[in-house]
Amino acid sequence: MADTTGAYDLIVIGTGPGGYVCAIRAAQLGLKVAVVEKRATHGGTCLNVGCIPSKALLHASELFEEAGHAFEKMGIGVPAPKLDLKKMQAFKDEGVAGNVKGVEFLLKKNKVETFHGVGKILGAGKVEVTPDSGEKQTLEGKSIVIATGSDVARLKGLEIDETSIVSSTGALELTKVPKKLVVVGGGVIGLELGSVWRRLGAEVLVVEFLDRILPGMDVDLGKQFQRLLSKQGMEFKLGSKVTGATKKGSRLAVTVEPAAGGDAETIEADVVLVAIGRVPYTEGLGLKEAGVELDERGRVKTDAHFKTNVDGIYAIGDAIAGPMLAHKAEDEGMAVAEILAGKAGHVNYGVIPNVVYTYPEVASVGRTEEELKADGVDYKAGKFPFTANGRAKANGTTDGFVKVLADAKTDRVLGVHIVGPDAGTLIAEAAVAMEFSASSEDIARTCHAHPTLSEAVKEAALAVEGRAIHM
Repeated sequence: MADTTGAYDLIVIGTGPGGYVCAIRAAQLGLKVAVVEKRATHGGTCLNVGCIPSKALLHASELFEEAGHAFEKMGIGVPAPKLDLKKMQAFKDEGVAGNVKGVEFLLKKNKVETFHGVGKILGAGKVEVTPDSGEKQTLEGKSIVIATGSDVARLKGLEIDETSIVSSTGALELTKVPKKLVVVGGGVIGLELGSVWRRLGAEVLVVEFLDRILPGMDVDLGKQFQRLLSKQGMEFKLGSKVTGATKKGSRLAVTVEPAAGGDAETIEADVVLVAIGRVPYTEGLGLKEAGVELDERGRVKTDAHFKTNVDGIYAIGDAIAGPMLAHKAEDEGMAVAEILAGKAGHVNYGVIPNVVYTYPEVASVGRTEEELKADGVDYKAGKFPFTANGRAKANGTTDGFVKVLADAKTDRVLGVHIVGPDAGTLIAEAAVAMEFSASSEDIARTCHAHPTLSEAVKEAALAVEGRAIHM
């Protein structure tokens, strides 16, 4: 017989970045909170098989390549580095373990009760939890937040087995470096993981349906970034699609066709990475039975306060519309917790940064030039290359640029786009400036420490009015 556990103020389904942050913030505000998590560990895709493990491998592979190719010109003589992939994977796993244990500690510290098992909404105020073993439980609460995240998008003709045809999850667990890796999709996930295995010795071919990589980001940024990745040895087939992959001995025969139609070609590969995006994870949640509406893309429909059409049921993160980014989910988790506690939670969707953690990094916040042109916005652009930045020159990391877009009339910063060293950190300055409605002159007149990479942001802001000093 199912057990009924006493009423909570809030039940959060999913403990990824959105879910655990929501739960902790709600607990800080005095609510009695429970979380339901289907994994044995907290942190969702991000901490377990996404953001965190991929960054560990990106970091380790970057150092591996640096030791093999960059140390000598800096006067550091070392033997050629040897790859111990098993140890590198252990390094990655250690980072994951530290993060998921940290989330577990924070939930306990904030007196959030945890239930491990698959959560299903039985209706407003009721969540059924089915553990791997043992009896089902029914939790009762005033409010429910759906924070179930997303799943890998599948592609017809490519059956993911996580061995030779892999998703991002399998790509993080490879036990040997593939001789040839075909990446299907030129977005963030494909480029990051493609970069890891290219540095470790794989030949990498990226097949992208569109005529550009990084769709959705500034075109200027994407073009420059593709040039840099090509220089590093990554190959691209744009305007193309993968239609199938069959076993050919120990390898795969991958069929590639022009996106616009035409003759197919066959490419041999050891591993195919399917990285065409992600889809909301709502399977088995009981949403249809509970009457919760979904949109045409399977996302949970919510209003401006994250509320669904069913009273007492809310949703955040990858399960709803908007960019599928961990920090977007975190901000939404904070906001909905504050709304439920009677405060004014809010997310500014115009200032959500996006970062590609390759080398060099790519980062963007706000509007792109293409968006401004399409909307008929009169703007000015200021651009500054890292080749003219003192610190970048001293470090030998001069690839890339900073671009600042500002309203032609008011000078308000509308977007900032960076490709270059540590772009993911540099973009935070732009996000803070935009959050406070700064003008390009505000950034330009702010004293930046010398010599730092951040001076490139200041110079790009100066360049909006054609007054960059070091260019």
